[in-house]
Amino acid sequence: MIDQIKSHSFKYERLQHLGTNQPLTISMLQLVFRSITQTLCKHFVASCQVAYSTAHSAQVNKCNAGGMDKIISCFNKCPDASVRLICFPWAGGGSIHYARWAKALNSSIEVYSVRLPGREGRTKEPYFQNMQEIIDEVIGVILPQLKEKPFALFGHSFGAMTCFAFAEHVKKVYNLEPIHMFLSGASAPYSEMRLQAPKRSNLSDQEFLMWVTSIGGTPPEILANAELAKLFLPALKADLCVVDNYRCSKPSTPFLSCPVSCFDGKEDAPHDLQAWKNMTSGEFTVQMLPGSHFYLKEAANEKYILDHITKHLETAEMDYL
Repeated sequence: MIDQIKSHSFKYERLQHLGTNQPLTISMLQLVFRSITQTLCKHFVASCQVAYSTAHSAQVNKCNAGGMDKIISCFNKCPDASVRLICFPWAGGGSIHYARWAKALNSSIEVYSVRLPGREGRTKEPYFQNMQEIIDEVIGVILPQLKEKPFALFGHSFGAMTCFAFAEHVKKVYNLEPIHMFLSGASAPYSEMRLQAPKRSNLSDQEFLMWVTSIGGTPPEILANAELAKLFLPALKADLCVVDNYRCSKPSTPFLSCPVSCFDGKEDAPHDLQAWKNMTSGEFTVQMLPGSHFYLKEAANEKYILDHITKHLETAEMDYL
């Protein structure tokens, strides 16, 4: 830009010496200064565009990082991990239970625990109304990570159904699939048993409270305290509304090739676990463990599940490599 201004100055000097004793006219001055002004304006606009582009990129990166931290709990970031385990919460659940699994699993497995709106640090955000909203939000922040390295999925109850919807979507839209699916405490979403199940979100508050008490998993002191129950139950009911309204077609042919491991509590209400086999051509297993619906909160059962996950993901890593 300095060179261009010097060029205009040189033109100005030449104009001063045109002819013998010829004075510099006003029109000549206007020509010189108009040219200088246009050059300055062009460079000013270009500089502003560069500055805006740089600031905008930085803001987008900051928002993406913030979105990840808001939606995904990762207690132990492992950039050198060879596989990620993405965990979806049960109905009404937060992200902490699964996020702490990072302390029990080895560093080759990085745990991403999904945090849905209306709980933990997102209490002021409205609950999602349907399954697609959940899938869109999660994919919106972790799609680059899905493409970066192998991933596996874990979900219990409502989380198991979310795992299915997530796996189906990423396979159909991005041709990506997990290296293993770990599903717990739920019938396949397209099974007759699930389709005939009563809609819990339609229950009255009193009936709903009685049902929540019967399945266990929630500290009695919370359910016995009306104020605490008001904080906990809305998220649970909102997630069950998503479950009640979620519909999907039974796969005519398997759309996955990865292994699927199913778990359930022996004392829980019966679930059609065998129906999960329709979605994969890979190995399929079922493990029944002692306990009711929240059997996985028992220390011995949790250790069994984590050992199973570790064993199969380490084996999958070798196969992937």
